[in-house]
Amino acid sequence: MYYVLFYDLVDDMVERRAPFRESHLNLAREYQDRGELLLAGAYADTADGALLVFRVPEASTVEAFVREDPYVVNGLVTAWRIRPWHVVVGSWREL
Repeated sequence: MYYVLFYDLVDDMVERRAPFRESHLNLAREYQDRGELLLAGAYADTADGALLVFRVPEASTVEAFVREDPYVVNGLVTAWRIRPWHVVVGSWREL
């Protein structure tokens, strides 16, 4: 099952993320190395949000990521939501 994690970020994210960026990226790489996190990144024009795509059996894995994420723990994420996603065209193998 695919899940999409949406983050809403603080207005000054680019300035405030520096102390937490490496640990956030390390966490993301751990999930990626296990094959659970497929894509992740902030929006391009304005870093006011981010989108992460997971392929896992249960949403609880995504929730665990959120609980561990230094951006969330340190208040840089103002809101988040997880949505199940039915992929009808394409495949994670094509990434």
